[in-house]
Formats: sequence, structure tokens, C-alpha cells
Amino acid sequence: MDIELGIQNVARPVTFSVDDAESGAITEAIGKAVESGAPINVTDDKGRHIVVPASALGYAIVGSETKHAVGFGAL
Repeated sequence: MDIELGIQNVARPVTFSVDDAESGAITEAIGKAVESGAPINVTDDKGRHIVVPASALGYAIVGSETKHAVGFGAL
């Protein structure tokens, strides 16, 4: 599942992927961080740690992976 975090005053969003089973935990971690003002601290599916100050968070998109069509066939 793809996660996108928009950060205030930064042109490019932070995007990363997590396992589908972890998406609920990520959503919960973002919600708790925004409520308490603590940093958002998550780990992606490659083992990288992402830390974002909750006060700098502009938006969060938690969604499924988008598959794009390839080829010249009719839509």
C-alpha cells in the first residue's frame, strides 16, 4: 500500500510503501501524532525509518497501489 505525506513548505511529498497489514497501524500512528504533536515515526517495507514533525504535516494519503495500464489497446 502506498503512503504519501505532504509537508508544509516542501515542494515534493514523501512517498513510501508498506505492507497491507501495516496500513492500519500507519494510519493510527499518524492520527496519534497529529493529536499529541509528537513526530510521526514509521518504517516502510524496505526497512527505512521516516520521521516527520506532526506540526509540519500538510496532508496524508493512505491508499492502495495504483496499477497503470500499459500498451496501445482500447480503453
